[in-house]
Amino acid sequence: MAHAGEEKAVVVESREWYMAAYAPDGIPTSKHLKLRTVPVSLTADSIPEGHVIIETLLVSIDPYLRSRMTGVDEGLYFPQFNINEVLSATAIARVIRSRDSNYSEGDIVIIFFCPVSEYCVVPSQAISRKIDPNAGVSFPDYLSLIGLPGFAAWVGIDAVGEAKPGSNVFISAAAGAVGMYAGQLAKLKGCRVIGSAGSDEKVKLVKEFGYDDAFNYKKETDFDAALARYFPNGIDLYLDNVGGKMFEAVLNHVNKYATIPVCGMISDYNKVWTNREGVRNLLNMVGKEVKIQGYLVGTYMDRYEDFIKEMVSYKKQGKISSKYKFYQGIEQFLESLESLFTGSCAGKVLIQVK
Repeated sequence: MAHAGEEKAVVVESREWYMAAYAPDGIPTSKHLKLRTVPVSLTADSIPEGHVIIETLLVSIDPYLRSRMTGVDEGLYFPQFNINEVLSATAIARVIRSRDSNYSEGDIVIIFFCPVSEYCVVPSQAISRKIDPNAGVSFPDYLSLIGLPGFAAWVGIDAVGEAKPGSNVFISAAAGAVGMYAGQLAKLKGCRVIGSAGSDEKVKLVKEFGYDDAFNYKKETDFDAALARYFPNGIDLYLDNVGGKMFEAVLNHVNKYATIPVCGMISDYNKVWTNREGVRNLLNMVGKEVKIQGYLVGTYMDRYEDFIKEMVSYKKQGKISSKYKFYQGIEQFLESLESLFTGSCAGKVLIQVK
């Protein structure tokens, strides 16, 4: 690294997304999230000690981001973005300059709360880990298969759900970033697995993932009747990604001692809590002694290395696969976020920035 005064000053124009106004309900629009251009110096002596300048390569678009944009702190996941604050998401980036001996120019890193920008200065403590480009794991897989979606699926099926051979397993949002892995993991554990998805194309994809069967919930006028058809012997494990009416219908078909790991409730993310679907049959969990457990992957970080080892092994053996939807350019953030809630995407949504 050059000493101060030896490096020619270089300034780039970097685009970044920020919170312009809160969106308490509905899908956020360009009124709420805006793109601006700011100058960023790429010279090492322009940044504080213990910081790095990064170039963002790949951004992960996840449903939980929506919960940080309402302006109402319900104690979910992470705090609200402040007005005028740059949005943050999990990302893979390249180190451009470093004032930390642990990181060098060209290092590829993962940052969980990375500013959604093309270039920025971040404290090196914000970096989760360095990754080896030659390790045989693709960059998208780091944000999906062995990233938060894969880990959420693994925790739900393995740690919380404790899936057992022969169990009847139901996965909602089965074509989504978490659902696609959850079903495959349950199959690898010897379960019978059924999924629900929002289009015939997604149902086809879910079956390609190895699910025993799947149905298009948008074509079902009666969820209760649909589950009776697909689970004549009841449900032992339900990984809930949806909430609402589907959750209620599941409670009519659970077996005794069934487990319901609650990963998310995407059907309610764009509604204020007073307008969300109520569940009228919670009494069923008493008679059936059902365990319903919400979870955050951060609670299970002590098992993260076990998860990575298992998932990489499955990948190398060809036992697990992924589906990606790429948006090109930082300017596509708003459209990519919207796709999570309109049903226009399948698999893991990513923005290819560079």
